[in-house]
Amino acid sequence: MTELQQRLHQLNLYGDRIDGTYTRPVEDAVRNYQLARGIKEDPLGEYGPATRKSLETETRNP
Repeated sequence: MTELQQRLHQLNLYGDRIDGTYTRPVEDAVRNYQLARGIKEDPLGEYGPATRKSLETETRNP
């Protein structure tokens, strides 16, 4: 989960603590990312396979 937070932080979508906890701010950042990228394969706010693949192609390894 820290990797997700770090990748969202790279895109300036998440600015809270990087602690590996899937909090509401992380969920909101994932939702905003999905909406901005048009990702519809995963439920909004859920870090599923389509969201992960897109995020990994757009960011560097933390």
